Amino acid sequence: MSPDRHKPHDLGGLPAGPIDREEHDLAHWEQRIDAMVSLCFSKGVLHDVAELRVGIEALGPDAYDKLGYYERWAASIANRLVSKEVLTRRELDERIEVIRARRGDS
Repeated sequence: MSPDRHKPHDLGGLPAGPIDREEHDLAHWEQRIDAMVSLCFSKGVLHDVAELRVGIEALGPDAYDKLGYYERWAASIANRLVSKEVLTRRELDERIEVIRARRGDS
C-alpha cells in the first residue's frame, strides 16, 4: 500500500520522528480526560478500548496530526457520546462555547 493510502495513525515504517519516552506528570486537563474515559467505561458508554481506538482512528489526517494524545481521546469520547445519543452535537457545541467564553477564547 502506498504511503498516501495509509490512515494517519498507521505509520507502518514511515519516518515519524523520535518518540518521547520520558515519564511526565499529567496536566490537570489530561487527568480529566482520563477520568472521563474511566467514567464512560463504568457507565457502559464504552465497552472496551477498541471503541476508543476506533474513534481515534476515524479522525481525519488533519485532526489526527494536529491533536495530541489526550486531545485525540477527547475527540473520540465526544464523537462516541454523540453517536450513542448520550448528548447531541448541539449540546456539545454549546458547552464548548460556554467554556471558550469563560476562558476568553475566540
